[in-house]
Amino acid sequence: MASSNFTLQQDYIALSSTHQLYLKWRDRWQFLMQSYIGGKEYRDAGNLVRYVLETDGEYQQRLLNTAYINHPQSVIQTYISFLFREEPERDFATWANDWDVNEFLADCDYDGRSFDDFMKEVATWTSVFGHAWVMLTKPKTDAVTQAQEMEQSIRPYLNLITPLVCSDWTWRRTSNGRYELVYLKYIEEIIDRIQVVKVWRPDTIETWEMDQQNREANLRSVEENELGMIPAVLVYNQRGIEKGIGISDINDIADISRMIYNMTSENEQAVRLGTHPTLVVPPTAQVGAGAGAMIVLQEGSDPGLNPYALEFSGAAVGSIHETIKTLENQIDLIANTGGIRIKQTREVSGVALQTEFQLLNAKLAGKADQMELAEEQIWRIFGLYQGKTWEGSIDYPDNFDIKDTEREIDTLVKAKSAATDPRVLKLIDHEVVEVLGEEADIIIPEGEIVDAAALPAVKPFEPHIMYNPDTEEKVIARTEAEHISYMEQGFIHEED
Repeated sequence: MASSNFTLQQDYIALSSTHQLYLKWRDRWQFLMQSYIGGKEYRDAGNLVRYVLETDGEYQQRLLNTAYINHPQSVIQTYISFLFREEPERDFATWANDWDVNEFLADCDYDGRSFDDFMKEVATWTSVFGHAWVMLTKPKTDAVTQAQEMEQSIRPYLNLITPLVCSDWTWRRTSNGRYELVYLKYIEEIIDRIQVVKVWRPDTIETWEMDQQNREANLRSVEENELGMIPAVLVYNQRGIEKGIGISDINDIADISRMIYNMTSENEQAVRLGTHPTLVVPPTAQVGAGAGAMIVLQEGSDPGLNPYALEFSGAAVGSIHETIKTLENQIDLIANTGGIRIKQTREVSGVALQTEFQLLNAKLAGKADQMELAEEQIWRIFGLYQGKTWEGSIDYPDNFDIKDTEREIDTLVKAKSAATDPRVLKLIDHEVVEVLGEEADIIIPEGEIVDAAALPAVKPFEPHIMYNPDTEEKVIARTEAEHISYMEQGFIHEED
C-alpha cells in the first residue's frame, strides 16, 4: 500500500512538471489576464502599492474605493471590432456542401458557438497573451460508416487552450527542418480539488486525474492517437523570439494601466484630504464625527494643546490629473488608437492622424494574416479526421483603411472654394460623394475616364436641350460631359 501511494505521488510530481518557458512567463500571463478582465479579478490581485504601515483593513478599503479604468480591454475590443468588421471569405472547394463542414461552422465546439464567434475569441485571447492553442478533437464512438457518423452527429470539434493551462510542450525538428509538436500537456477541467489533465503524444492520448489535496495522480485512460500527430494549432498574435511564445498587444499597456490605477487611488486620497483635513487633537479630547462636530477638551487643559487642522494643498490633485492624462495619451500612442479612442478635441495635424491610421491598418493586417494561417491549419486537421484533403482557401480582410470623414470633407470644401475650373469642381463633388460612401460611374470631359469602381454613383443624367443665343443653334446634351462642354461654349438651357 505504501509503495502504491509512493507511485501515485511520483506520478503527481512528474505530471506537475512544467516547461521552463511556462515558469518564466506564468506570472506575466496571469497579470495580463487580470488586466484584461478587470473588476474583482484585478482588485483581488492587489495591484495597488501598499503604503508604509498601512493595515490590511485600510488597504482593503482603498482597493474598494479605487476604480480601475480598463484600457487593455478597450484597446483589444477596438482591434477585434475592426478585424471582424467583414467576415472572412472561405472557399471550401469540394467540401462546400458537406454535412460535417456545415455543422462545424454552425457549432464548432459542441456548445452552440459558431466558428466565426470561436475565431473572434481566439483573436481576443491571442491579443491578451500573445498566443493561444486550438485543439481539434473528435469523439470516440462505435460508428463505422459516414452515414452512422452523420446520424450521431459525430465530427471534429474545437477547444481553446490559453497559455495559463498549457503547462508543457515539446517541439522536434524533422529531417526537412520543419518543427513538429511531439508532446503537449494541458489542464482540461477542474472539478473541486481534482484537475483533469490531458497528455498528448503522436501515438497516445492520456487522461490523468490530479488530486491537489492528497498530491496524487491517477491515470484514468489511455487512447490510441489515430492521427499519428498532435492536432493542435499554435495561434500567434505576433511571433516572439522564443519558440512557442507570442507578443501580447497589451504587454506595455497593462503596465501603464497599473500606473493609472495607482494614480487614481492617489487622486481619491488627495480629494479626501482636501475635503476632510486631518485634525490634530490631544489624547484627552473628545471629537465628534462629521462636518461641524464639537470637540470637547478637559477643563484646565493647556491652551498650547488646542486642536488644529493640517492644511492640504489642492495643487496635487491637478498634478495627478495631468499625469493620468499623459499616461492615457501614451497608451493611445502605443496602440495606434489615438484617432479612434479620442475623448476630447485636440489639435492633431492631418498627416499625423493619417500616419496613425496607417500604422493601425498595418497592425490589423498582421493580425489578420495570423488568423488566416491558423484557420488554414485547422481545416487541414479537420480533413485528416474526416479522411479528405483540404483544397480550399481562407481569405481574411487585409485592408482596414480608416478615414477621418469630417476632416476630409472639410479639406474638399476648402478646395472647392478655391477652384474655378468646372472639371475640377466636378471631381471635388464626386470625391465628397465617395467620402460619404456611395458608388458612381462617371466620365470627365476631354475623354478622361475615372475608375468606375472607385467613384460613387450619382443620379442618372437627364438630357437637356441647349441653345446658342449667338448662332441660334440648338443641340441636345445627352451626357454630363456634353452638358459641361456646351456650357463652356456659351450655350444655355432652352427654357432660359
